[in-house]
Formats: sequence, structure tokens, C-alpha cells
Amino acid sequence: MARRDLPPLTGLRAFEAFARLGQMTLAADELCVTHGAISRQIRSLERATGLTLTQGPRHRLRLTEAGARLAATLSASLDSIERTFLDLRGAADRELRLSCVGTFAMRWLIPRLPAFHAAHPELKVTVTESYAPVDFSRQPFDAAIRLTEQPPTGGVSALAFLDNFHGPVLSPALAAQAGGGLGGLSRLPRLDTSPRLQAWAEWQAHSGQMLDEPPQHQQFEHVFYMLAAAAAGLGVGVSPWIYVAGDVAAGRLAAPLGFIRTPAKFYFLAPEAAPKPAVEAFRDWLTAEAAEAPEPPAAA
Repeated sequence: MARRDLPPLTGLRAFEAFARLGQMTLAADELCVTHGAISRQIRSLERATGLTLTQGPRHRLRLTEAGARLAATLSASLDSIERTFLDLRGAADRELRLSCVGTFAMRWLIPRLPAFHAAHPELKVTVTESYAPVDFSRQPFDAAIRLTEQPPTGGVSALAFLDNFHGPVLSPALAAQAGGGLGGLSRLPRLDTSPRLQAWAEWQAHSGQMLDEPPQHQQFEHVFYMLAAAAAGLGVGVSPWIYVAGDVAAGRLAAPLGFIRTPAKFYFLAPEAAPKPAVEAFRDWLTAEAAEAPEPPAAA
């Protein structure tokens, strides 16, 4: 592709502002430069083009024929660029790019998104799975959801919108076979997840109940794999309540010991400075949805 043969863009911008506003001083104010800077940029543009673009006394400059022709082309081109830019910026303002814990997205958020889109059909939500620390200055996200005891600070707005409860879950058939209670669960294979190998230790610390060493451990890469294994009768796992509320209500999983509150909460995180309208709308909707979430069965 041939190289473009264009005059200096700073000179074009200065000349267009002068031609549109009619005065060097007004053009200087708009571009936040001095009167002399506008004059020098226009002179530089004239030297680059070999054309005389303005004429008359210094304080009553007017456009030459060549200047008027160039000004008309510049104004039309910059108007087109401005309209495209505003359209693109408007589309970006209507999109929410959300970084979210994967199982929360699958088990709680995505099933509820149709209600958000029904209330805000003009907005688009793009969900990306991530467990990494949140850094809006380096990551291409408008907001994030994390389960944590210590939300980030320093330019980040953190809203705790949902309490976290966790407890042991297993298939109803395996629960009946084990006979229920702490002793029965201790005799079952114990299901773990790679990212949360400490989940059982945390549940024991929060509940004050101690399990005997199980006959075996089975480890899974994700929480939703572990929950599928629990529903299939492979053993007993520990899960946040909101991940299994639907399964417990439908009878796919049993929770014989109930669920206990943890110090961690689900936080909605967003930059403190000038959040997009889509972020504010989503935050308000998320808070309302969380307030309607069912309470877990109390810990036994």
C-alpha cells in the first residue's frame, strides 16, 4: 500500500479550528495552545502545501479560495471522524466486560442474566472466567466478581453483595447409604478441588466439627467437576451454598450437615473513578438479585 502524502496533522487541526471559529484566539482556546502557536502551525501548513490559505490584516484574517476549499474538506472529514468516534464510544459504554469466578458464573450468574437483559436490553455483558488478583489498570475489564475475605483497595470500589456459606454435599443415595451424621460422612471418599485443597480444613475450622481421615481422596480440577462427581455418588465434597442451591432443591444433592457462614464474601469490584453506566446498572441489579437469594439450610 502506498504511503500517504499528507501535510502535518497538527497544522491541519489548527487550520480547521481557525476556519470554523473565524478567529485565532478562539482556535487557540479550543486547542489549549497560544495564539502564536496557531499562527505558526498555519504558516507551517502553508509551507508544506505551497498554498496561501489565509489573507488580510493579522487581526482580520480571512480564507483564500484554496483555504476555503481545504476547510470544507477538513470539516466534513473531521465531522465524520467525530461521529464514528462517538458511536464507538457509545457502544463501549453499553458493554460491560466482567471478570468472574468460573463456578459462580456457571452456577449463579449466567442463569440469572436473562432477567438483566430483559431489564436493560440496550446493555451487553461479556463474562470472562478469572481467579487472578484484580488490577483494572492492566486488565481489560470494567468490573469483577471475587470470593474473598480481603477485597482490593486503592482506586477500587468493593461492594459485598452476597454472604458465603459452605457445607458437605453428596448424592441422596450415598447419604442414605452412609447413614448421615459426621461419622457416616467420615467413612466416605472425600472429594477435593485443585484450586481449593484447603476447603475441608476451612469447613472444619468454621463449623468446629472434625472428620476422621477418609478411606480415600479424589481430586478434581474445578469445583463444577467435583460437584458432578458428588451428584454421581463418587463421594462427599464441600461447596459454597449458592453453587448447589438448585441441586439441593431439586434433590440431586443432599446436605445432611447444612451450611455454615464463612468470613469470605462475594464482592463486586469496579474502578472508583467514573464507572460506566453499564457498571452502575449491573451493580444495582446484582445487589437486588442477591437480596432475593434463598437462605441455606442451617448447620446441623
